Amino acid sequence: MKIRLFHFALVLVATALISRASDSWPEFRGPTGQGISTLKQLPTEWSTNKNIAWRQEIPGAGWSSPVLHNGRLYLTSAVKPADAAKQSLRTLCLDSSTGKIIWNTEVFQDEVSKGHGKNSQASPTPILAADRLYVHFGHQGTACLDLAGKVLWKNNDLRYSPVHGNGGSPALAGQALIFSADGGKDPFIAALDRDTGKLLWKTKRETTAKKQFSFSTPLVIEVNGKQQVISPGSGAVCAFDPKDGKELWRVRYGEGYSVIPRPVFGHGLLFLGSGYDQPWVYAIRPDGSGDVTDTHVAWKLSKGAPNTPSLLLAGDEVYFVSDAGVASCADAKTGKVHWQERVGAGCSASPIYADGKIYIQDEAGLGVVLAAGKEFKLLSKNPLGERTLASYAVGDGALFIRSAKNLYRIQAAN
Repeated sequence: MKIRLFHFALVLVATALISRASDSWPEFRGPTGQGISTLKQLPTEWSTNKNIAWRQEIPGAGWSSPVLHNGRLYLTSAVKPADAAKQSLRTLCLDSSTGKIIWNTEVFQDEVSKGHGKNSQASPTPILAADRLYVHFGHQGTACLDLAGKVLWKNNDLRYSPVHGNGGSPALAGQALIFSADGGKDPFIAALDRDTGKLLWKTKRETTAKKQFSFSTPLVIEVNGKQQVISPGSGAVCAFDPKDGKELWRVRYGEGYSVIPRPVFGHGLLFLGSGYDQPWVYAIRPDGSGDVTDTHVAWKLSKGAPNTPSLLLAGDEVYFVSDAGVASCADAKTGKVHWQERVGAGCSASPIYADGKIYIQDEAGLGVVLAAGKEFKLLSKNPLGERTLASYAVGDGALFIRSAKNLYRIQAAN
């Protein structure tokens, strides 16, 4: 009975947020934006010579995660010719069955900017909606393509001073394509018209944090019948009205900066990380107005909190993985920790849930599969032998994993 109730609660969370085809993975962290897949019988074991349906080398460099729709995979990459001052920022489409590259389109050419060993010039994940593909390269620009690879519009007017390259992915709320632009100074959040690329609104990020740069991906939720855009930044997480960018509420978390995890939402609570230097996991009630730091924090904890991987809410439990590779499971409503266990080396990719299992990918290429639940149970460890920082895509009965050089389709042999 407990297992049945767990799965029923999970389905309610996923379908209440958004209803899309189970084989579609249209944005960073999938159909709900929160790392939940409804697919069954995904592979739980793989290696360099086991359950690899195909491996395709990807030109250039990038840590954007692939997105999937109708048998096509889409991702971005930055190609820098030898001794060249400029780089080509590109979008690729692959056949999900074979791995064959169908098209490879240059979207922008831009100066090579200062990066970071764990970032790239093509880190934001694309987003698919209504036969349009939206790609984002942070301060270097945003564009819309059709699914044949034709660029429909481009906008690179919103320049800012990046730190460590680009990072956060965009989110859609109605007509608005929304992304954070938290550079080294004058951080802001902005929305473009999804049809034209024209600026809809731009809201200054009001923060007292000394280090203002962050990389988080917004999450769109509904509270009391109204949409909110939840956007963590340095010093505070804020909710914005997607129609005009007006700030609705905020919770401060001191000097937290370089905030990367995307929030998750369920049980009337938002779960998020507060960034460097001492990360915390926060559970926040999103029904307030103004500064609600002292009134709307349900619980918080620091042990095992991630700097980089997003959290994962499945049923009544919230899961998170520290950058050091320690996985934790806590009660979503109270914050009571059920278990904490080391599962791998350093972690940057965000975990996912599918069919009663938690999938975690570490930076050394090790995929770890756990049984979801209040008791720790390791099901498998699966080495690929390549550096992996991008998060999973799921669909077509397979896992798709991007490494430093390749894209893999992981699928159990029939």
